[in-house]
Amino acid sequence: MTSSPDTSTSSQNHTDEVEIISASILDDSGTVLQAKESYTPPSRWEILAWASYDIANATYGTVVATAIYNAYFVKTICTNHDEGTVLLTLVICLSALTIVVTAPVIGTIADATASKKRLLLISTALCIICTASLGFIQPGGILWAMLALYLANSFFGTGEDLIASFLPELTTQEHMGRISSIGWAAGYIGSLIALGLSGLFIHWARQNGMVETQYVPYTMFIVAFMFALFSVPTFVWLKERAKPDPLVRGNYIAVGFQRLNHTISHARHYRDLFNFLLTLFVYSCGTTTVIHLASVYAQNVLKFTAQDSILMILVVSITAAVGAFVFGVVQDKIGSIKTLLFTLAIWTVATVVAYLAQEKAHLWIAANMIGIAMGATGSAGRALVGQFSPPGRSGEFLGLWGVAHKLATAVGAFTFGAVLYVSGNDYRLALLTCVIFFVVGMLLILRVNEQRGKTAAVLDADVPV
Repeated sequence: MTSSPDTSTSSQNHTDEVEIISASILDDSGTVLQAKESYTPPSRWEILAWASYDIANATYGTVVATAIYNAYFVKTICTNHDEGTVLLTLVICLSALTIVVTAPVIGTIADATASKKRLLLISTALCIICTASLGFIQPGGILWAMLALYLANSFFGTGEDLIASFLPELTTQEHMGRISSIGWAAGYIGSLIALGLSGLFIHWARQNGMVETQYVPYTMFIVAFMFALFSVPTFVWLKERAKPDPLVRGNYIAVGFQRLNHTISHARHYRDLFNFLLTLFVYSCGTTTVIHLASVYAQNVLKFTAQDSILMILVVSITAAVGAFVFGVVQDKIGSIKTLLFTLAIWTVATVVAYLAQEKAHLWIAANMIGIAMGATGSAGRALVGQFSPPGRSGEFLGLWGVAHKLATAVGAFTFGAVLYVSGNDYRLALLTCVIFFVVGMLLILRVNEQRGKTAAVLDADVPV
């Protein structure tokens, strides 16, 4: 049996196709199954090129969706802060729902036509254009800002799903946690770079008498440039290993819906996948809300400045990178379910600390706890869906991962906004709703049988053509 590669292997011939025998996979009766699957080991550079995209899109996720632009939209683009928060949650909801509708079909089309890389290039280019356009919108241009942010979020989320769909092609089930964690940790490096450059520019701008409406737009241009720069290695070195399905003809959208319907109709075969997607949806309602609205909460409740928020997220990016890498190794040793249970417990405690925080120092403690859990939860969830994905169908199955994640983004943001509205702008109470999502998520994940889900992927149900 040929052992699976890791990124430190340099002497192995990376061009030869090898056969991997899946080890110790159990069926429902406890029988050990051994199934052969073809696997072409990637080079070290290809794995780094894949991870480079996580650096690229993290610049958007951190600067636009978390640290700077969301808060800028609320307090500057919109003149009424409370109204701005509700409008922001509306944009987050709508863009997330757009991805919910389109992701499974885009994923199945990408599989059938072997066009993951081409579709990734299109979504990336459009996200970069929309991000840059945010820099041209002036205070009061609420509708234009909402439209540009909606489109940028939608293309960003599509790119997230497509890059994730390459993961099962880059490693085996046994090492997917480690490889996923490399990409996730790289993303936090991207966050550090983007926030560092943005923070330095903002400091310089203030020293030279520039005001927020002058320097924040330039940070959008910085993000657009960095997104483009760090995505280049992905499009140069990452290979499209999938082969087009020669039996697929004509209307690819119809084919996409056909294959999606087939997967849903075989839900019993993939019951652990669907159990986990439900679990992922529930706990992600909490995680995505905290991530997207962290700077808004910090500035409205504990009077953080924009620079305070940037500094905090810089530090959190370091702890998140550590969390992603360490728990990626732990995940491969103890399993994804135990890893997620532990990290969700950290999320719960950290959110309660943030709810009770009376001083900035208290929020710093909560934020760094969240950082450790955030990196680990994101990496482990993506890897587990990758492990549950049959060969040649990663686009479809990681598209379902995107559906669960983005639907959670919509529901979480809506819940936060609704509680905020009903409670008379009680940000603390709105944040506390996230704890409910974490606790329910921990209960639901106990229904997921990790080994059975991996077996279902190896013994894939027949795919219609």
